Amino acid sequence: AQGHGAKGDNIYEFQIEFLEPVEPKPVCRVTQRQLNITVQKKESNWWERLTKQEKRPLWLDESDAEMELKEKEEEKINKMKIESRVPKDPFKHLKKGYLIMYNLVQFLGFSWIFVNMTVRLFILGKDSFYDTFHTIADMMYFCQTLALMEIVNSLIGLVRSPLIPAVVQIFGRNFILFVVLGSLEEMQSKPVVFFVFYFWSIIELFRYPYYMLSCIGIEWKPLTWLRYTTWIPLYPLGGLAEAVCIVQSIPIFSETGKFSLGLPNPLNVTIQFSFFLQIYLIALFLGVFVNFRHLYKQRKQHLGPKKRKMK
Repeated sequence: AQGHGAKGDNIYEFQIEFLEPVEPKPVCRVTQRQLNITVQKKESNWWERLTKQEKRPLWLDESDAEMELKEKEEEKINKMKIESRVPKDPFKHLKKGYLIMYNLVQFLGFSWIFVNMTVRLFILGKDSFYDTFHTIADMMYFCQTLALMEIVNSLIGLVRSPLIPAVVQIFGRNFILFVVLGSLEEMQSKPVVFFVFYFWSIIELFRYPYYMLSCIGIEWKPLTWLRYTTWIPLYPLGGLAEAVCIVQSIPIFSETGKFSLGLPNPLNVTIQFSFFLQIYLIALFLGVFVNFRHLYKQRKQHLGPKKRKMK
């Protein structure tokens, strides 16, 4: 093009031999001060350099986008180098297979409980409340005993879940199931058993499938929402049902003296198990608070607004 530059009126031209093919028709925009030419690559990938000659002309600058793409590529390479230095776990697939099977078995177990209780409720109505324990207890024993593995998994670092919430929930449930309900026949026919089992099973219907899919790197958004939302009404209701169960069992333990501890003479004092249950009621609500706080943090992490990246 002809123009007025450092050398006066002259015909100015330049030639660039790009490293890779570009689109044949560049976009040109002429202003009073400069000429802008936009050249687009045929393939959107990173070039080692802009031109075929290794030493590019002094007047030629690489674009910011090109430099940013180059930095990302270098960062990716450095990350791969770092990962290659970390020793690979030879039992990785075995651990993943175990976690998938564990969550699958628990999901199937609690699904059986939920479906069985729901069908019986529709068929028998309120009458299904009174024999819930005798119908469901064996499967609930199995699932809650197997749930102890969640504590082991956290202890050995197989999962990243915090230990304390798992201990609080699993030992709390097993105390209700094995000690309060399992040892007292008078409690096994009470309607509160239905609500305790029902709330427990609904919570697990979303928790175990979520963990199972996470093991294979799959996230289904509706399931994630259910996993971190259904606990909001169900945890307080489940805690309330457990508290009612404890309150109803206190007179029975006081009357039968079961699990009470008699100290030898001359003290001749008996520590009633019912007194321990009254203390446990306080611990129960503290445990609900611990789990509620933990799940609230997880909900903010998974469902909260995404943080904007700093530029």
